[in-house]
Amino acid sequence: MPSRSLRSPSFLVLLAATALGFGGYALLLPVVPLWVARGGAGEFGAGLTTGVLMAVTVGTQLLVPAMLRRVGHRPVLVAGSLLLGLPTPLLALTAELGPVLAVSAVRGIGFGMATVAGSALVAELVEPSAHGRASARYGYAVGLPQLLFLPAGVAVVDVLGFAGVFLLAGITPVLGAVVVAFVRGPARTSRGRRVAVRARDGAGTGPGPDAHPRERRRRLPAAPVLAMLACSTAQGGVITFAPLAAPGARLAVPAALFATALGALLGRGVAGTLTDRSGRPGALLPVGTLCAAVGLCGVLAAPLAPAALVAGAAVVGAGFGLVQNDAMVALFAAAGPLHYGAASAAWNVAYDAGTGLGATGLGAIAEPFGFAAAFGTAAVALLLLTPAVRRRAT
Repeated sequence: MPSRSLRSPSFLVLLAATALGFGGYALLLPVVPLWVARGGAGEFGAGLTTGVLMAVTVGTQLLVPAMLRRVGHRPVLVAGSLLLGLPTPLLALTAELGPVLAVSAVRGIGFGMATVAGSALVAELVEPSAHGRASARYGYAVGLPQLLFLPAGVAVVDVLGFAGVFLLAGITPVLGAVVVAFVRGPARTSRGRRVAVRARDGAGTGPGPDAHPRERRRRLPAAPVLAMLACSTAQGGVITFAPLAAPGARLAVPAALFATALGALLGRGVAGTLTDRSGRPGALLPVGTLCAAVGLCGVLAAPLAPAALVAGAAVVGAGFGLVQNDAMVALFAAAGPLHYGAASAAWNVAYDAGTGLGATGLGAIAEPFGFAAAFGTAAVALLLLTPAVRRRAT
């Protein structure tokens, strides 16, 4: 049986493949809207490219657990990485909105497959006692490319041109698909169904290689999903509207975006260590939601003090990092080994749906009432959610 430690070759290869895939994804997030805007699509069309990408991603994520049961983790991850990368160079052929949205939709299918399969593999490749630290390291593989490429995407266009960026963003996920071939993990999650049948029939209940400590499916808890959705909404709002909330702060805005991503990475690292030490996944959820609410209060002061925007964004990111890691481990623990795919899907849907809600929902509040009302509403929602999450987590 392959080693299931944090230093196992398969887990390290998974991290490399994840970084490559998310590198291509992050590089294009600011570039595709700029591409269609220069092609005459306007602001709505530019935003629609990201909206379609995320909507298709969330829709696909709901279907991935069934894919994992039918064909296995690695084939789904490989297919997702290829769908994310192979169509990307086609963007260079035209800046018309229709074809770009079609390519974005295909990439969204690939991204949805890759995100759920990748995070489910984290739970499969590492022992449950190390899930906290494993999830944190997976978070580094996801977050570091975004930390580097989100601020640099437009600058890379000035060096390579749009065609060069599209080619680069297409190559990296394809390389990730090649790397996945070296992952040695569960070939088919349908094996779990066979284990469950054997356990029901009185066989296979011993400590054999296919035996799992939890074989009866349990309902996933609401607290991790709610905390993820709320914190993702807050961070999505900060990322989307920081440039508009502080238009004169030329240095503070990019610093705030960087601070948000860095805070999330640090929060995930802290949460991973604390969760593994305590053995109580879910205990950090109220800490994270409260932290994000406090950070939004700092963002509210951005028009008066640009430094408050940077500090507030960092605290929002840190709170979200705590919640990201603790929610993932709590969902894995509740689902059990036979249903890691369902847990991964719930986590990813909450993440991506919240990001979209932060851009659209808070934008709907900000347009008539201003950004103070939008960020204030999000902060109040987090404060009200904190005691509920605490009760559910305990």
